[in-house]
Amino acid sequence: MDLSKEVEHGNLGPTAGDGGIIKLNGHRRVEDDLNYQNAQKNQLQYGESGVNEFSQENQRKYEKLANGSSRFPNDERYAPENFSNSVGVAEDSNCDPHGDHEKNVSCSVDTNCDDTNSASEFSEIVIDKREVRVGDSDDEPSPTEADVSKEKINGDVERMIRPHSHLPKPEAPPRLTIAEPDGDGYPPINRSQSLPEKTAIDMPSIGKFIREKSSSFSAAIVKRLSSLKDNDDLKSYIHSNLISNVTEFNLSGLKVIVKLKNESESGELEIKGRISFFSRSNCRDCSAVRSFFRERGLKFIEINIDVFPTREKELVERTGSSSVPQIFFNEKLFGGLVALNSLRNSGLFDQRMKDMLGRKCPDDAPASPVYGFDDHEEERTDEMLSIVRVLRQRLPIQDRLMKMKIVKNCFAGAEMVEVIIQHLDCGRKKAVEIGKQLARKHFIHHVFGENEFEDGNHFYRFLEHEPFIPRCFNFRGFPNDREPKPSAIVSQRLTKIMSAVLESYASEDRCHLDYVGISNSEEFRRYVNLVQDLHRVNIMALSADEKLAFFLNLYNAMVIHAVIRVGHPGGVIDRRSFFSDFQYLIGGHPYSLNTIHNGILRSNRRPPYSLVKSFGAGDKRLELAFAKFNPVIHFGLCTGTRSSPIVRFFTPQGVEAELRYATREFFQKYGMEVDLAKRTVYLTRIIKWFNMDFGQDKEMLKWILNYLDATKAGLLTHLLGDGGPINIVYQNYDWSVNS
Repeated sequence: MDLSKEVEHGNLGPTAGDGGIIKLNGHRRVEDDLNYQNAQKNQLQYGESGVNEFSQENQRKYEKLANGSSRFPNDERYAPENFSNSVGVAEDSNCDPHGDHEKNVSCSVDTNCDDTNSASEFSEIVIDKREVRVGDSDDEPSPTEADVSKEKINGDVERMIRPHSHLPKPEAPPRLTIAEPDGDGYPPINRSQSLPEKTAIDMPSIGKFIREKSSSFSAAIVKRLSSLKDNDDLKSYIHSNLISNVTEFNLSGLKVIVKLKNESESGELEIKGRISFFSRSNCRDCSAVRSFFRERGLKFIEINIDVFPTREKELVERTGSSSVPQIFFNEKLFGGLVALNSLRNSGLFDQRMKDMLGRKCPDDAPASPVYGFDDHEEERTDEMLSIVRVLRQRLPIQDRLMKMKIVKNCFAGAEMVEVIIQHLDCGRKKAVEIGKQLARKHFIHHVFGENEFEDGNHFYRFLEHEPFIPRCFNFRGFPNDREPKPSAIVSQRLTKIMSAVLESYASEDRCHLDYVGISNSEEFRRYVNLVQDLHRVNIMALSADEKLAFFLNLYNAMVIHAVIRVGHPGGVIDRRSFFSDFQYLIGGHPYSLNTIHNGILRSNRRPPYSLVKSFGAGDKRLELAFAKFNPVIHFGLCTGTRSSPIVRFFTPQGVEAELRYATREFFQKYGMEVDLAKRTVYLTRIIKWFNMDFGQDKEMLKWILNYLDATKAGLLTHLLGDGGPINIVYQNYDWSVNS
């Protein structure tokens, strides 16, 4: 603790150790030598009698100093001060942080000044601080020479500050060389020698100053001790983690992860090249290659030619065929799954990889797919588009009153016929026929869905003006006016893209999805562009199996899209909005998740806790509802929750078998449990919600029996065969998102 800075600003700074100095009016009083110090202390302690015990030489030196002579002839004289002949000050100062000791400060002032020679006289203040313990006598002798630490500065003697003997000894900072310790065991402390300005004496501030500085000094010592303990803990923590590959240091506001490189890792060859392979969706061999690279922790680039169809030509040019998988190390062809298995079984895969990937990847290697660039495909323009553009410009579109309702953004059929006649210069009959063609292609709709198109006072609106359009998330500001693609091709393309999404961003068991990764992927961006082709697609052209696979896959894809766009619902009200308000425009009509599930797949049955069906009697979408209902469709739909069946996509050729497999997998894993002792069957809550699809309890259990493994089937058969009662308990449904 250095008090020189306080002194430099004009403060009176008594030291906190044994002995001290007084600085007054900008000058430093330095005692002549140790004899004078002892004389001064004896005078303060024993009075005038103590002076006679010293030699005449020391007494003359004392009188010379008392009469105002200066050891430094170049110094200014001390300014006169008016003090009483004796001043006694006693102040308690709690310098010890534990409060074990008290410091007594006594001040004795002796002045010899008169009116005529006041300029040449100065006042002397000597402060003696001694340590008083409980039980000590007041007649204890003054400190000896050994109690006072000294340091020579320019030939002078100065008393220094020393920490209390009970406090821990401070350690020197790193890379700092200090002198040998003195008799007290503490290294000497250098003091600033700058002279202070003139100051006034404020004795009460001395005790306050000592208390403040002692508190900060004790706090610094405690902080130092705690930091040493933390360092020891950190060293032991690092030492205990040296055997692991990754060490974590949790600092305040910062987390640092350092990978410690051992000798085995330092000897490995750094992979500078790139692994890439061509694949297809739903390919078992491609899945095996993908799993092999992931297990080894190797980074790779997958080029799915179902997602990027233009890359198939490149595959044929590089390999001579379109078969997949085809693995490339940099620009060199490695081979397919057979070559990979051969090298893995022989143990030469690592060496081959080092040989081929030890250099930087050249430019002629297969390029990585780039986000945001679509493949150039031939798009056919609709033959009716030119007429539609004319109608959009010339027809008077406005709000009208019809059947006591205000119908917005509509026009009359007669008005459209007149515009067609003027534009094509044709008869009225042909103009009406053109209007019917526009209605069949879903460019226009009757406002109430009563007819396709008729001449007269019937009102119609364009597809983009329908009130349900704002809720359709595959409508991006304008309708798709291109010639509609065949629905089978659109369905197949949708299945391949979403299968590629699952292969890249789903867990191995398909129970968890990386929605953030999906939303940022090129596959999902292409999917969002693809669903715009559904605006005016003709779903009626699909066969029964194609239609079943189309709506199953579309439902699962819409759930993923809905979670990304609007978020997964958290409560009952949010779930109702999630399944009803998120819609797609398909074939000119809106379809929500509830509409697809209950209206199409469940043959237009009432949803749970609802009194009305999805489609009314005159709804055009009712034509797409399945005439025959199969309960297994419930286990092919994923609602994006942890308790729902896993997400999967079906093929039109094997959709029935794939649905049975999905149902069997669901019941074998977690859809059902049997407790024979309690005669209780635990079932998924899906069966309770749609109990009308499964029949009564006995019939429902017999139906489930077909999809159980041997163990569960045996237990359930025993309960059904003994004629006793069976308790059915429905499991709690976990609505948290499957991420």
